[in-house]
Amino acid sequence: LLDLINDILDMSRIESGKMILKNEAFSFHSMITQINDIVTTQCADKGLQYESRIIGDVADCYIGDDMKLKQVLINILSNAIKFTDAPGSVTMTVERTAVFEEQSTLKFIIKDTGIGMDDTFIPKVFDTFAQEHNDRTDKYGSTGLGMAITKNIVETMNGTISVASKKGAGTQFTVILTLKNCDGLTGDAVEPECIPGETSVLEKKRADLQEKHILLAEDVLINAEIIKEILNAKGVKTDHAENGRRVLELFSESENNHYAAILMDVRMPEMDGLEAAQQIRSLKRSDAATVPIIARTANAFDEDVQRSLQAGMNAHLSKPVEPERLYQTLEELIYEADLKRSQLRRA
Repeated sequence: LLDLINDILDMSRIESGKMILKNEAFSFHSMITQINDIVTTQCADKGLQYESRIIGDVADCYIGDDMKLKQVLINILSNAIKFTDAPGSVTMTVERTAVFEEQSTLKFIIKDTGIGMDDTFIPKVFDTFAQEHNDRTDKYGSTGLGMAITKNIVETMNGTISVASKKGAGTQFTVILTLKNCDGLTGDAVEPECIPGETSVLEKKRADLQEKHILLAEDVLINAEIIKEILNAKGVKTDHAENGRRVLELFSESENNHYAAILMDVRMPEMDGLEAAQQIRSLKRSDAATVPIIARTANAFDEDVQRSLQAGMNAHLSKPVEPERLYQTLEELIYEADLKRSQLRRA
């Protein structure tokens, strides 16, 4: 009953626009440790296996609302546990997918081997009081508010949440959020021993751009010519695409790892840069996940940067592009991508 009342109060705050987000420094690892303590106990009680992994260069300190973020993750994890029977498993993976000046984009993937959902119910999963009714799901019990609240919190934080599920084969929720970086915390940060995983600390080393192939997405011809000249000065070979759909075609038709990076204009006809980036990231080829995608736009507001990073891009450059800034961004991201690919091959 208390859970139900709290959920209704949360929805009331959200619908009245009175949900306030904190903007404070917090220990990210401490937050994950607290979540793991709760979830490990819940999984043990049901005979489930639980694994939490942090991949990549995730910092200990970020600025944001850790209580609301914790609520989002616990809501999804509790749902995963609720709809998974022994001897099933629940996993949470956290990865920093992009960093831009003072901001980092983090991807949270929560996966279970539970009962899954029908295709017809998946579009309704975030609706208020939505529940999938059948003999199998009715026994679990639910207010039908948890996922609606979760989606609203994520969107208030300018993030995205998506779900993929198959009946009888489990469910996967993906949350992508952008948080501000911070230099550190006063007091002792908690370094969690209970989180298995790998952490790659990447130095800001640079790749040589000579003879590298870059895919340039730009709908204004004169702008494309200027960028090509800037890149040509470093010995870069550039292929030009006039819109997002053409970018997707050229990348899809190229050999694996042919393009060292993609320079993506955000506003383009037929398909914009955000959609093109998302489509490229979803392709079933190994370099789709690793190729650096750099957004280029005349806007540099926080929300524009966040949308670019959450669409799967690695960095954001404001127009007009400064050549030295462009070179540095390409060199660093291509070096990191090459290092990541070599690590994946060794694994």
